[in-house]
Amino acid sequence: MNDAPATPVGRPLSPGELVTVMSHFHRAEIARMAGWRDRLDRTSNWAITVVAAMLSVSLSTASAHHGVLLFAMLLVLLLLWIEARRYRFFDVYRARVRQFERHYFAQIFSPQPDFASDWLLILGESLRTPKFLVSQRVALARRLRRNYLHMMMILLLAWILKLSTPSLIDQGVPVGFVGTMREAVGAAALGPIAGVVIVTAVALLYAGLLAAAFLTAGDDGELSFGDVHV
Repeated sequence: MNDAPATPVGRPLSPGELVTVMSHFHRAEIARMAGWRDRLDRTSNWAITVVAAMLSVSLSTASAHHGVLLFAMLLVLLLLWIEARRYRFFDVYRARVRQFERHYFAQIFSPQPDFASDWLLILGESLRTPKFLVSQRVALARRLRRNYLHMMMILLLAWILKLSTPSLIDQGVPVGFVGTMREAVGAAALGPIAGVVIVTAVALLYAGLLAAAFLTAGDDGELSFGDVHV
Protein backbone atom coordinates (compact mmCIF):
# COMPACT_ATOMS: atom_id res chain seq x y z
CA MET A 1 0.00 0.00 0.00
CA ASN A 2 1.36 3.42 -0.94
CA ASP A 3 1.33 5.69 2.14
CA ALA A 4 3.01 8.64 0.45
CA PRO A 5 1.18 11.94 0.91
CA ALA A 6 -0.97 13.04 -1.98
CA THR A 7 0.34 15.90 -4.08
CA PRO A 8 -1.73 18.36 -6.11
CA VAL A 9 -2.10 17.45 -9.75
CA GLY A 10 -1.20 20.10 -12.31
CA ARG A 11 0.31 23.54 -11.91
CA PRO A 12 -1.15 26.54 -10.06
CA LEU A 13 -3.41 28.68 -12.21
CA SER A 14 -2.59 32.24 -13.06
CA PRO A 15 -5.17 34.90 -12.13
CA GLY A 16 -6.34 35.09 -15.74
CA GLU A 17 -6.69 31.32 -16.02
CA LEU A 18 -8.56 31.19 -12.71
CA VAL A 19 -11.05 33.79 -13.91
CA THR A 20 -11.57 31.82 -17.13
CA VAL A 21 -12.13 28.58 -15.23
CA MET A 22 -14.57 30.23 -12.84
CA SER A 23 -16.50 31.85 -15.69
CA HIS A 24 -16.93 28.55 -17.53
CA PHE A 25 -17.83 26.71 -14.33
CA HIS A 26 -20.39 29.38 -13.42
CA ARG A 27 -22.07 29.04 -16.80
CA ALA A 28 -22.06 25.24 -16.51
CA GLU A 29 -23.71 25.37 -13.08
CA ILE A 30 -26.33 27.80 -14.36
CA ALA A 31 -27.10 25.38 -17.19
CA ARG A 32 -27.48 22.46 -14.75
CA MET A 33 -29.63 24.58 -12.44
CA ALA A 34 -31.82 25.68 -15.36
CA GLY A 35 -32.22 22.06 -16.45
CA TRP A 36 -33.52 20.99 -13.06
CA ARG A 37 -35.66 24.11 -12.84
CA ASP A 38 -37.26 23.08 -16.13
CA ARG A 39 -37.98 19.64 -14.66
CA LEU A 40 -39.67 21.28 -11.68
CA ASP A 41 -41.89 23.31 -13.98
CA ARG A 42 -42.79 20.21 -16.00
CA THR A 43 -43.93 18.35 -12.89
CA SER A 44 -46.01 21.34 -11.75
CA ASN A 45 -47.55 21.57 -15.22
CA TRP A 46 -48.43 17.86 -15.11
CA ALA A 47 -50.11 18.39 -11.74
CA ILE A 48 -52.10 21.37 -13.03
CA THR A 49 -53.17 19.34 -16.06
CA VAL A 50 -54.31 16.47 -13.80
CA VAL A 51 -56.33 18.86 -11.62
CA ALA A 52 -57.98 20.54 -14.61
CA ALA A 53 -58.79 17.24 -16.31
CA MET A 54 -60.23 15.60 -13.21
CA LEU A 55 -62.32 18.66 -12.35
CA SER A 56 -63.73 18.65 -15.86
CA VAL A 57 -64.59 14.96 -15.68
CA SER A 58 -66.04 15.02 -12.17
CA LEU A 59 -68.11 18.21 -12.27
CA SER A 60 -69.34 18.01 -15.84
CA THR A 61 -71.93 15.29 -15.23
CA ALA A 62 -73.77 13.71 -12.32
CA SER A 63 -72.80 10.23 -13.50
CA ALA A 64 -69.12 10.93 -12.75
CA HIS A 65 -68.14 9.40 -9.43
CA HIS A 66 -66.64 11.58 -6.69
CA GLY A 67 -63.83 9.03 -6.47
CA VAL A 68 -62.35 10.70 -9.56
CA LEU A 69 -61.40 13.64 -7.34
CA LEU A 70 -59.93 11.32 -4.71
CA PHE A 71 -57.86 9.69 -7.44
CA ALA A 72 -56.74 13.15 -8.56
CA MET A 73 -55.55 13.86 -5.00
CA LEU A 74 -53.41 10.72 -5.08
CA LEU A 75 -51.94 11.63 -8.47
CA VAL A 76 -51.07 15.15 -7.30
CA LEU A 77 -49.42 13.71 -4.17
CA LEU A 78 -47.35 11.38 -6.36
CA LEU A 79 -46.28 14.31 -8.52
CA LEU A 80 -45.45 16.27 -5.37
CA TRP A 81 -43.15 13.47 -4.21
CA ILE A 82 -41.42 13.39 -7.62
CA GLU A 83 -41.05 17.17 -7.68
CA ALA A 84 -39.62 17.25 -4.16
CA ARG A 85 -36.90 14.81 -5.26
CA ARG A 86 -36.13 16.96 -8.30
CA TYR A 87 -36.10 20.03 -6.08
CA ARG A 88 -33.31 18.56 -3.96
CA PHE A 89 -31.10 18.28 -7.06
CA PHE A 90 -32.07 21.79 -8.16
CA ASP A 91 -31.18 23.11 -4.70
CA VAL A 92 -27.63 21.73 -4.95
CA TYR A 93 -26.86 23.52 -8.21
CA ARG A 94 -28.66 26.70 -7.24
CA ALA A 95 -26.61 26.85 -4.04
CA ARG A 96 -23.41 26.70 -6.10
CA VAL A 97 -24.61 29.48 -8.38
CA ARG A 98 -25.54 31.55 -5.34
CA GLN A 99 -22.03 31.02 -3.97
CA PHE A 100 -20.67 32.74 -7.06
CA GLU A 101 -23.25 35.51 -6.94
CA ARG A 102 -22.88 36.21 -3.24
CA HIS A 103 -19.15 35.79 -2.73
CA TYR A 104 -17.62 36.55 -6.14
CA PHE A 105 -19.76 38.85 -8.27
CA ALA A 106 -21.22 40.76 -5.32
CA GLN A 107 -17.69 41.36 -4.06
CA ILE A 108 -16.74 42.81 -7.44
CA PHE A 109 -19.73 45.16 -7.56
CA SER A 110 -19.89 45.97 -3.83
CA PRO A 111 -16.75 44.86 -1.99
CA GLN A 112 -16.97 43.99 1.70
CA PRO A 113 -13.89 43.17 3.81
CA ASP A 114 -13.42 39.61 5.11
CA PHE A 115 -16.64 38.35 3.56
CA ALA A 116 -16.65 34.51 3.54
CA SER A 117 -13.12 34.17 2.22
CA ASP A 118 -13.30 30.33 2.35
CA TRP A 119 -16.23 29.95 -0.03
CA LEU A 120 -14.05 28.36 -2.71
CA LEU A 121 -13.01 25.65 -0.25
CA ILE A 122 -16.67 24.96 0.53
CA LEU A 123 -17.45 24.81 -3.18
CA GLY A 124 -14.53 22.46 -3.77
CA GLU A 125 -15.73 20.06 -1.07
CA SER A 126 -19.19 20.13 -2.62
CA LEU A 127 -17.66 19.05 -5.93
CA ARG A 128 -15.64 16.27 -4.30
CA THR A 129 -18.50 14.86 -2.24
CA PRO A 130 -21.84 16.13 -3.54
CA LYS A 131 -24.57 16.00 -0.92
CA PHE A 132 -28.16 17.11 -0.78
CA LEU A 133 -28.57 20.34 1.17
CA VAL A 134 -32.20 19.78 2.18
CA SER A 135 -34.09 16.68 3.26
CA GLN A 136 -37.00 15.17 1.37
CA ARG A 137 -39.32 16.46 4.08
CA VAL A 138 -38.13 20.05 3.74
CA ALA A 139 -38.34 19.80 -0.05
CA LEU A 140 -41.92 18.54 0.24
CA ALA A 141 -42.80 21.42 2.55
CA ARG A 142 -41.38 24.01 0.19
CA ARG A 143 -43.10 22.66 -2.89
CA LEU A 144 -46.35 22.34 -0.94
CA ARG A 145 -46.23 26.00 0.06
CA ARG A 146 -45.25 27.18 -3.41
CA ASN A 147 -47.68 25.24 -5.61
CA TYR A 148 -49.21 22.01 -4.46
CA LEU A 149 -51.18 23.13 -1.42
CA HIS A 150 -53.21 25.40 -3.68
CA MET A 151 -53.98 22.55 -6.07
CA MET A 152 -54.91 20.22 -3.23
CA MET A 153 -57.25 22.85 -1.77
CA ILE A 154 -58.95 23.25 -5.16
CA LEU A 155 -59.51 19.49 -5.30
CA LEU A 156 -60.85 19.49 -1.75
CA LEU A 157 -63.32 22.29 -2.49
CA ALA A 158 -64.42 20.51 -5.67
CA TRP A 159 -64.91 17.27 -3.72
CA ILE A 160 -67.01 19.04 -1.09
CA LEU A 161 -69.04 20.71 -3.85
CA LYS A 162 -69.56 17.35 -5.54
CA LEU A 163 -70.84 15.75 -2.33
CA SER A 164 -72.96 18.67 -1.17
CA THR A 165 -74.75 19.34 -4.45
CA PRO A 166 -77.30 16.63 -5.27
CA SER A 167 -77.48 17.71 -8.90
CA LEU A 168 -73.83 16.61 -9.22
CA ILE A 169 -74.53 13.16 -7.74
CA ASP A 170 -76.33 10.46 -9.68
CA GLN A 171 -78.76 9.55 -6.89
CA GLY A 172 -82.08 10.93 -8.09
CA VAL A 173 -82.41 13.50 -5.30
CA PRO A 174 -83.93 16.98 -5.77
CA VAL A 175 -81.73 19.84 -6.92
CA GLY A 176 -80.35 21.96 -4.07
CA PHE A 177 -77.87 21.68 -1.24
CA VAL A 178 -78.21 18.69 0.99
CA GLY A 179 -80.25 19.19 4.11
CA THR A 180 -78.04 17.36 6.59
CA MET A 181 -74.39 16.51 7.08
CA ARG A 182 -75.37 12.85 7.14
CA GLU A 183 -76.41 12.94 3.49
CA ALA A 184 -73.09 14.45 2.42
CA VAL A 185 -71.10 11.94 4.46
CA GLY A 186 -73.21 9.10 3.09
CA ALA A 187 -72.56 10.28 -0.47
CA ALA A 188 -68.80 10.05 0.23
CA ALA A 189 -68.97 6.24 0.36
CA LEU A 190 -66.52 4.51 -1.95
CA GLY A 191 -67.61 0.98 -2.79
CA PRO A 192 -67.74 -1.07 0.42
CA ILE A 193 -65.98 1.70 2.38
CA ALA A 194 -68.37 3.80 4.42
CA GLY A 195 -68.55 7.53 3.79
CA VAL A 196 -67.46 8.41 7.30
CA VAL A 197 -64.22 6.48 6.77
CA ILE A 198 -63.51 8.34 3.53
CA VAL A 199 -64.26 11.73 5.08
CA THR A 200 -62.03 10.94 8.05
CA ALA A 201 -59.17 9.81 5.79
CA VAL A 202 -59.41 12.96 3.68
CA ALA A 203 -59.50 15.15 6.80
CA LEU A 204 -56.40 13.44 8.19
CA LEU A 205 -54.64 13.77 4.84
CA TYR A 206 -55.19 17.51 4.67
CA ALA A 207 -54.28 18.00 8.31
CA GLY A 208 -51.02 16.19 7.60
CA LEU A 209 -50.37 18.35 4.53
CA LEU A 210 -50.92 21.56 6.49
CA ALA A 211 -48.65 20.34 9.27
CA ALA A 212 -45.95 19.32 6.77
CA ALA A 213 -46.17 22.66 4.96
CA PHE A 214 -46.07 25.01 7.93
CA LEU A 215 -44.66 23.04 10.87
CA THR A 216 -41.57 21.52 9.25
CA ALA A 217 -38.49 21.97 11.44
CA GLY A 218 -35.20 23.09 9.96
CA ASP A 219 -36.72 24.81 6.93
CA ASP A 220 -34.56 27.92 6.72
CA GLY A 221 -32.26 29.54 4.23
CA GLU A 222 -32.70 31.62 1.11
CA LEU A 223 -35.24 29.37 -0.54
CA SER A 224 -37.60 29.25 2.44
CA PHE A 225 -38.44 32.95 2.60
CA GLY A 226 -37.95 36.26 0.84
CA ASP A 227 -39.11 37.79 -2.40
CA VAL A 228 -36.95 35.74 -4.79
CA HIS A 229 -37.53 32.02 -4.38
CA VAL A 230 -39.00 28.95 -6.03
